Amino acid sequence: MPTSSNYRWIIVALLFFATTINYLDRQVMSLLKPVLEKEFNWSETDYGDLVTVFTFFYGATTLLAGYIIDRVGTKLGYIGAILVWSLAAMGHALAGGTAGFMVARAMLGIGEAGNFPASIKTVAEWFPQKERALAVGIFNSGANIGAVVAPAIVPPLALMLGWQMTFILTGALGFLWIVAWWFYYEVPARHKRVSAAELTYITSDPVDATIAGDAAATDLLADKTTRYPIFANKAIWGFMSGKLLTDPIWWFFLFWLPSYLANIYHLDLKKLGLPLIVIYLAATIGSVGGGWLSSMLIRKGWHPTRARQWAMALFAIFVMPVMLISQMSSMWPVIAILSLAVAAHQAWSANIFTVAADQFPKQVISRVVGLGTMAGTLGGAVFPLIVGRILDHYKALGSLSQGYYIIFYIAGLAYLAAWTMLYIFVFSRVKARA
Repeated sequence: MPTSSNYRWIIVALLFFATTINYLDRQVMSLLKPVLEKEFNWSETDYGDLVTVFTFFYGATTLLAGYIIDRVGTKLGYIGAILVWSLAAMGHALAGGTAGFMVARAMLGIGEAGNFPASIKTVAEWFPQKERALAVGIFNSGANIGAVVAPAIVPPLALMLGWQMTFILTGALGFLWIVAWWFYYEVPARHKRVSAAELTYITSDPVDATIAGDAAATDLLADKTTRYPIFANKAIWGFMSGKLLTDPIWWFFLFWLPSYLANIYHLDLKKLGLPLIVIYLAATIGSVGGGWLSSMLIRKGWHPTRARQWAMALFAIFVMPVMLISQMSSMWPVIAILSLAVAAHQAWSANIFTVAADQFPKQVISRVVGLGTMAGTLGGAVFPLIVGRILDHYKALGSLSQGYYIIFYIAGLAYLAAWTMLYIFVFSRVKARA
């Protein structure tokens, strides 16, 4: 359906830049790890504990962040989230030791917890169902662009200005975004730049199409006295399980790949940039491509749930080659396999968020995303503790590479397990129609 305005894509651009800043800020510490571990005498276990602090507070806050955003709206809720995380990112510069970094990482996690609940709610407000996966894929690609920008700018900044100023300058970017969001964002029905035709298109989904016919979700829309029947909809268990099993793998890719390349292939701060840029550029392609694939299938007449089901099965298979890394003797074949894996993860991520948007009404979507993100970061908080101890164990044995290979085997199987849980709780319960 043609529309006389396309302002919804400007909104996606704002979400993209916010997510880019989000991932840039969280990635700075991992890129500075070779410097910081020497200055503060960190072991792999110490670093794993710092990752756990971030992910624990991120996960523990997502449900509260989702509830607040549902109550105050996406405009003010998003501003509050990015204000907190930007101040926390800058606050790393004040850390004088491991305890100081733990406080800064905790506050960063609390602030960043609002990013995805606010973004997914915004997509649900601004896009019809057939465009949501593409919109999510576009803004979610900001995670990869942030991860690409980080190795391009963080090492040079650190070499020129020191690690403290690097945290300050990257953290300050969020304040520029707040200004743009304040002036350009409003809900579609009240936005002066949205035409009547575009508003009609945005709201064109029938009510039951957005919730896949689930009775509990239908009751939520119909019964205004019902406050929180989210757990009556079994789709929440599939969404939470999918995030629980796969988010920790993404955290590992995000926080340990710089260290992996430095330890196994002896890359210093100057040489880390190119391999990481290649990997995360691939992730960007995966994010947009994954959203495009399921959206294309829906446009061709596939039921949304069926489209997500088969697209996500494909992405789960594409992660599995990481189990072959132990057979590789040179770096660039490993980079190729890791690029495929992170691309598949981001394609998966774009679709699992739209599974949630498909199954629940807009009024509670931030809380649903908060629950899923909380489950994902629960796994993400526990997994670094395991990773750090595995790596320290094999490092003491003089075989650090073997420790990484064990973790890559876990990563290769995690997505198939997650897809199985989604099939049980979501895909098998919605009758697919061609």
